[in-house]
Amino acid sequence: MTNSGTGSNLTVDVVLIGAGIMSATLGVMLKELQPDLTIEIFERLDVIAAESSAPMNNAGTGHSAFCELNYTPQLPDGTVEIKKAIKIAEQFETSKEFWAYLIEQGLLNNPQSFIRKVPHMSFVWGEENVEYLKKRQQALTKHHFFKGMEYSEDKAQIKKWIPLVMEGRDPDEKVSATFMDIGTDVNFGSLTSALIDELKQKGGVNISLNHDVRDIKRNADGTWKITVKDKNTGNKRKLNAKFVFVGAGGGALPLLQKSGIPESKGFGGFPVSGQWLVCNNPDIVKQHEAKVYGKASVGSPPMSVPHLDTRMIDGKRALLFGPYAGFSTRFLKKGSLLDLFSSIKLNNILPLLAVGRDNWPLTKYLISQVMQSPADRLNALKDYMPTAKAGDWDLDIAGQRVQVIKKDAKHTGVLEFGTEVVTSADGSISALLGASPGASTSVPIMIQLIERCFKKHVKTEAWQQKFRQMIPSYGVSLASNEALSDETRARTSKVLGLI
Repeated sequence: MTNSGTGSNLTVDVVLIGAGIMSATLGVMLKELQPDLTIEIFERLDVIAAESSAPMNNAGTGHSAFCELNYTPQLPDGTVEIKKAIKIAEQFETSKEFWAYLIEQGLLNNPQSFIRKVPHMSFVWGEENVEYLKKRQQALTKHHFFKGMEYSEDKAQIKKWIPLVMEGRDPDEKVSATFMDIGTDVNFGSLTSALIDELKQKGGVNISLNHDVRDIKRNADGTWKITVKDKNTGNKRKLNAKFVFVGAGGGALPLLQKSGIPESKGFGGFPVSGQWLVCNNPDIVKQHEAKVYGKASVGSPPMSVPHLDTRMIDGKRALLFGPYAGFSTRFLKKGSLLDLFSSIKLNNILPLLAVGRDNWPLTKYLISQVMQSPADRLNALKDYMPTAKAGDWDLDIAGQRVQVIKKDAKHTGVLEFGTEVVTSADGSISALLGASPGASTSVPIMIQLIERCFKKHVKTEAWQQKFRQMIPSYGVSLASNEALSDETRARTSKVLGLI
């Protein structure tokens, strides 16, 4: 497949909007499946992966459900539900398979530049929470994905794992923790940049930074006319695409609405901003090596689950706490204050109003977060690090997330905290909405998108064979096959330098 025509008549096979982890993953996958595809990538900023995929903007790294308590809710009967945790753990294993394939093929170099081994831990205090965490560990370790998850209420043991969390803590406080040694930290900014660099080497791929997609309209022949503005010159140009993916993070909803596809009707967005406390004291940073997640406040969104988080950012170890949630009408960190208001349409105003009516605890929580003083933020940190001092921490702005609002069965509205892929009936345009767990599940999400949008191609033996090469477990459930799961995890861990 090749480009055809010039100027506004230029037709390409694929247009990817947004140069983040989702577009980068999809682009690399499609070029592996069909090398002669022509691809245009448009990014509104002047750098790759500067919004949701950037390490300081990403609320979670290496999501595998080892430590994130919001993926394992306690049911009214007291049992802990682990279905979502199993699904997310399997999705992350699939992502690691694809990354390992890229390393083995020489398409990516040095896995240490984007993935490292960092223990994943959950930490709670109080009788009720301790009982919950114990039940959670017992439920999870019955499944092979979570073999080796340790549980302890012994303060001496917990102090060995996370000394900063235990130092200065009330000796009479009841605490417990789980420890998963095979957790990872993933720098999705570095990974995205490496994937885009690989795409640049391919023929038929063009990447335009500082280009803002202003309009998407369907042509009479079923292709899509994309209007793009060069932010450097102010010039606009048009091109046609056979397939469009809108992977623009918080900016995806307005572009999806411009497409006018029936499937976009009724969707709205609820923006949530965030802030981090970032440790500026190297002596403290080196004393902590784990991702320690606690329980979220009542009404808080998943991206606001508090965690004391070891990360590798640009080759340097960092320690973050947060994120502290807030409310902004922007859909992107570098977006417009009018984003929320311009997204309100006749077809989504009822879902938006219903969500506003039914989610008062969330609204109240966000207001309380916005009103926090520096002392309030420090006190929240002290729950996880009792000896914390204000001078050792700087406040930094985290990423912007837009949670999905959609019509429910009653045609009113419901607030979703996951990711949602919205695709036209003919599969010619698709958009990714939502946030957590997002980047960590980028590979399985893009596989599902390809299966939905390239149905005829996927059925061919050539594509099936390539899928099995890229994802050796393709078509088989790792969640249901312990032997294959163990074999897959051992292989990808070795290739990615995690053992």
